[in-house]
Amino acid sequence: MNSLKGDPKNHPVAEFEHGMTGTCLCGSIRVTINDPELFTGRRGHLCHCSNCRKAAGSFVSANLITDEEKVEIQDTAGTLKTYNDYDTSSGNPVFRSFCSVDGNPIKSVTPLSPGKVILKMGIFPRIPEPEMEGFVMHKHPWEADLKGTVKYKFARGGEKLEE
Repeated sequence: MNSLKGDPKNHPVAEFEHGMTGTCLCGSIRVTINDPELFTGRRGHLCHCSNCRKAAGSFVSANLITDEEKVEIQDTAGTLKTYNDYDTSSGNPVFRSFCSVDGNPIKSVTPLSPGKVILKMGIFPRIPEPEMEGFVMHKHPWEADLKGTVKYKFARGGEKLEE
């Protein structure tokens, strides 16, 4: 295995001046973000809510909220499936898509953000620096503070946590 392949530092930001492509583990789903502004500033979103943590299989979900028109998804083997998550704190559904072969989370969409897609950034070679964090009241006590992010107590766009 090429250990350099997975190291984000081996992928300079200039490599993605026109956009970036990532795949699920088995390679059947390919996602391309067509956005030359992807690394021109803080863009990412970390979510600490329990549903996003479960979907990510981690203590936080690294996301990018972007316009649907900037995203191209190729599902070459028909493995993209969607779980309709209705058990949300807002009561609004989140449609969570993943690869049905390897379980890799791919994207989420919600009626709360029309025209937007929430991409799961773990499939990409590099992740833009996060600009905001949601559900920071649900962070584990051992998590480090990420300086410079806008911190929402709960849902993004809601009440901010004063620093």
